[in-house]
Amino acid sequence: MRQLGMGSALDTLCGQSYGAKQYDMLGTHAQRAIFVLMLSSVPLAFVLAFTGQILTALGQNPEISYGAGTYARLLIPGLFAYGLLRCLTKFLQAQNIVHPLVVCSGVTLIFHILLCWFLVQNSGLGYRGAALATSVSYWFNVILLALYVKFSETGRRSWHGWSRAVLKDVNLFLSLAIPSTFMTW
Repeated sequence: MRQLGMGSALDTLCGQSYGAKQYDMLGTHAQRAIFVLMLSSVPLAFVLAFTGQILTALGQNPEISYGAGTYARLLIPGLFAYGLLRCLTKFLQAQNIVHPLVVCSGVTLIFHILLCWFLVQNSGLGYRGAALATSVSYWFNVILLALYVKFSETGRRSWHGWSRAVLKDVNLFLSLAIPSTFMTW
């Protein structure tokens, strides 16, 4: 949920840049958001890594806490992918690029259903397979969208590779992202 709010800052920044026809700034804003979301995902990853112990310390059933902790740990890779996915989605939406989002989401949905069925039912992983399928599917969706951005005309117009400019104006991004985060809680 935190990433949902932080990624929402891109609605404002990318929308403003697109409206002003500053297409090169779209990529810079998206990269800055990716940088901030990846950094902010690290503490949350630690919480997920120790979910079982936290739940046990809070008095929950140890067996259920262990299962929840295992599930949460398998979601950690998906946490980082979700942050990237939010940024890529907002980056494309700000440019009124919706069709590739729908196609990539549809392909990912089919992939996820098949992968989840295989990992939960056929591999013997059970609930662990569901968490693993979620993480893998997020990464699959990120890869599809990243390929679109890399090879499409609109991607070439607004994404010019990684830049040190990402490190500038992080405070501006945070001034929009932090309130957005609290609004989504």
